[in-house]
Amino acid sequence: MTSKQVKPPAGAVRTASGAVRPVSAVRLTGGLLRDWRHRNSTATIPHTIGRLRAAGNVANLSRLLDPDPAPYRGRYPFLDTDLYKTLEGLAYDLGDGRAAEPVREFYEEVVGLIERVQAPDGYLNSFFQDPAAPKKPWEDLAWGHELYNLGHLIQAAVAAHRRMGDDRLLRVATRFADLVVSRFGESGVCGHPEVEMALVELYRETGERRYLTQAARFVDRRGTGALRHSIFPGDYFQDHLPFRELPSVTGHAVRMGYLAAGAADVLLETGDPSLAETLERLWDDMVASKLYITGGLGSRHSDEAIGDRYELPSERAYSETCAAIAVMQWAWRMFLATGGATYVDVFERVLHNAYAVGLSAEGTAFFYDNPLQRRPDHEQRSGAEPGGEPLRRAWFGCPCCPPNIVRWMAQLADYVAAERDGAVLVAAYTPARIEGSELDLAMETGYPWDGDVRLKVGRAPRGPYELMLRVPGWARDVSVAVNGEPPAAAPRDGWLTLRRVWTAGDEVRLHLPMPVRAHGSHPYLDATRGAVSLARGPLVYCVEQQDSPVPVDDLVLRARDIVNANIERRDGAVVLHVAAGSAPPPSAELYPELPAAQPETPADVTATFVPYFLWGNRGPQAMRVWVRTPAHEI
Repeated sequence: MTSKQVKPPAGAVRTASGAVRPVSAVRLTGGLLRDWRHRNSTATIPHTIGRLRAAGNVANLSRLLDPDPAPYRGRYPFLDTDLYKTLEGLAYDLGDGRAAEPVREFYEEVVGLIERVQAPDGYLNSFFQDPAAPKKPWEDLAWGHELYNLGHLIQAAVAAHRRMGDDRLLRVATRFADLVVSRFGESGVCGHPEVEMALVELYRETGERRYLTQAARFVDRRGTGALRHSIFPGDYFQDHLPFRELPSVTGHAVRMGYLAAGAADVLLETGDPSLAETLERLWDDMVASKLYITGGLGSRHSDEAIGDRYELPSERAYSETCAAIAVMQWAWRMFLATGGATYVDVFERVLHNAYAVGLSAEGTAFFYDNPLQRRPDHEQRSGAEPGGEPLRRAWFGCPCCPPNIVRWMAQLADYVAAERDGAVLVAAYTPARIEGSELDLAMETGYPWDGDVRLKVGRAPRGPYELMLRVPGWARDVSVAVNGEPPAAAPRDGWLTLRRVWTAGDEVRLHLPMPVRAHGSHPYLDATRGAVSLARGPLVYCVEQQDSPVPVDDLVLRARDIVNANIERRDGAVVLHVAAGSAPPPSAELYPELPAAQPETPADVTATFVPYFLWGNRGPQAMRVWVRTPAHEI
């Protein structure tokens, strides 16, 4: 292990290009995000390590050291990636000195195995390196996931190098990447995008432009006949049209998100205007017609796909946890490329809802798919197995989501702030220490439970400098004061910009009012027509049967009762008590004839709504995000 730090610790995305660049010297000092990271370190990481050992991921590597290897364990050829994603998360904890000794031992063991089993030419894949493997390396680019594996290896290697000063994985990853550049310089592309992001990050870390060039080639190669499709048609792989010609986000949701994020990385480093136009167009279309209110992406179980515009069923929402991470990766890169606050708005919505719901409160059980409604007889499933557990699971046969959660939780501080020459931009509100290139800030807040934010200036430049505070799209009547005095500043394009000569000790107070909001849905969205959902701040709320005196399917909400909801702090979270009506028992007919007039349902019960990300921690009962409204409000 190389002990000398070659560069200062940096975040997951390290770019000097784009409209803004990330501030990586951020330390979480309290609040929900720090609690999540602490839970990741103390519960999710140890649990994940145990499951990786039990499932055979580690043994799949070690067996290759035997002359006659034992059979590969697992159904899928990409299970090495679950080790790589976990190592990426461990690099943050080890670099910060927060990891327990068993975690360090696991890291050392796996890194050592990876070094020893890598083939002389740089190839690395425990499935295809087995002499008894049913296929040869590179034989099945659609389903082999070999380049996808490389992508996660690179990201783990870069994290270890940046956070720990450990270059062992980086040497392994560059050898494999060099092999790929040599082999795929002129043709070929992976069936599962991911390597594009990683190759650009490898370019940023090493300065070797050939990695950026190869990433751009992989983006441009899609839809050109370079991939032989099997099982699913080309649109599943985002390979039926060239990327720049896609009319909408389509196909497998995780693949789509990773491809767009990789293309955004290429955009950041090249400034390609046609790529910028494509990404903005696809993003706008997705947000307008294909994202769940939670920020989840993907409405189809059959092929884990995005579906048509406005095809957003609640109880069958797939909304895979990995897709939530992919959308955040895309959003953050678009923010860096443009400085646009709306991208951070979506990032925040996904983080606090579609992503956070994937992990149980204790940190050791996971949702793979994340519906917005649970019926009383629902069974939670992943894939085609018979039966299913009622809620989150400890592990999966395809365990891509749990290690993805591990690595993302570990790097939450990387997505708090950004800067450009003459300005620092506060993108996320959470207790933290932010050390920019010229301006340091100490932030205190109870966000997302309340909207009061206090920032105290530490180190400051001598001349005028801008402090830019994001004003979330849901926020109204925002107020700000500097040293107790309101400045002559108003929000513009999602940012409230304060320009002045700062002095150590200056204090900024931002107030983001957080009334309870009632949301309807677009009239084309048939699944939730005539229903309403609740939100407060960045959080979407839901009602569980435990908190409703009548079946949740019979609850009826009026918009005026929602905005007058009573707010209560319970177990560290904010819950909402809402006056509601109880609909009369429905007809036994599946399609009854409607009467000429629909009577108004009186508000005769009170239901409690909890943050969506907390649902499913008290037992398998019914749940709804979208609740019926009186007929006259439809």
